[in-house]
Amino acid sequence: MKVAEGRIGRVFVLRLEDGDSLPECVERFAAERGVLRAYCALMGGVGSGRIVTGPETGPDGKTAMPPVPVLTDLPGIHEAAAVGTLFPDESGSPRLHMHGVFGRGQRTLAGCIRPGIDIWTIGEFVLIEFAGMELLRRRDPATGFELLSTE
Repeated sequence: MKVAEGRIGRVFVLRLEDGDSLPECVERFAAERGVLRAYCALMGGVGSGRIVTGPETGPDGKTAMPPVPVLTDLPGIHEAAAVGTLFPDESGSPRLHMHGVFGRGQRTLAGCIRPGIDIWTIGEFVLIEFAGMELLRRRDPATGFELLSTE
């Protein structure tokens, strides 16, 4: 386990509008405001997009390394609730890592929004900045994931 201690900095509430794309619009906002580390939450509607719903399974029944993401389309408007974190990558750019649940009728999907989702009508996004810590995302060669690092 790796641990970093910090404190709460600024708090932002963003009203995302129809067609705003995540993660791009939040990462751009964070870069413009100098927010590098934060807790994030979203609720609202999603009009379209793709999410990662797990890694592909190899012929031996195990997950291949590095993992190959299973991408799932979100056809039609979905209700959405998601939580995530924002930390800088190795180049210093803020990167959002957010997982959510997306529902339409009797169907619910859960997954990572990294491939991109577009807001439908309204999305309420809360960003709570972390201060006093130096965590960043470093690419792990074995998995290809950007893992939090205290180094």
